[in-house]
Amino acid sequence: MQDKSLLTKRFVLFFCIAAVALLADLVSKSVVFAAWFDPAQNFQMPHYWIDGIFGIQTATNPGALFGVGSGYSWLFAIFSVFALSGILLWLFVFGAAQDLFLTLTLGLISGGILGNLYDRLGWGALPTYPESIRTNVRDWILFRLEGVPMFDPWPNFNLADCWLVCGAALLFFHALFLAPPDDVGAAPEKDGPNVN
Repeated sequence: MQDKSLLTKRFVLFFCIAAVALLADLVSKSVVFAAWFDPAQNFQMPHYWIDGIFGIQTATNPGALFGVGSGYSWLFAIFSVFALSGILLWLFVFGAAQDLFLTLTLGLISGGILGNLYDRLGWGALPTYPESIRTNVRDWILFRLEGVPMFDPWPNFNLADCWLVCGAALLFFHALFLAPPDDVGAAPEKDGPNVN
């Protein structure tokens, strides 16, 4: 049986992490796109913070990771709703919220899912955006390592993508090092009632 007080605290923690991650993503997209995005141009000039390596370049992504699934924003939106539902079930019905590390990690992932879902539902688009990009995900972080394959440049991304990738890495870390051991090697219980 799950401790309801602990579940309530973990739900609040989960919600706060997801909300802060979502807010950071949406505010950064809004600020950057208001300042540097021209919907009439296909190519946006980069604005480097670290010359030639790291900066801002606005772009819209009609698919998912690396533009895969271009034109299927609606499908990724549906998948996002199922993923969020699965996370909530895992945490608060099946008891994963008892693990603080999982609660924090899944809050971060949920914030990332919600950030990109917001765009896929068309809520991030301004009235000046052409119809063809209204359900695209807004990307703005530019990263490149000149001469390094796959990193010259790395496809533009956003904070929601950062939360998703970091969350996936943390889940992998949890599975390798923090997950409780299986009960396979546990000592068998004694037969009969305990009379001590």
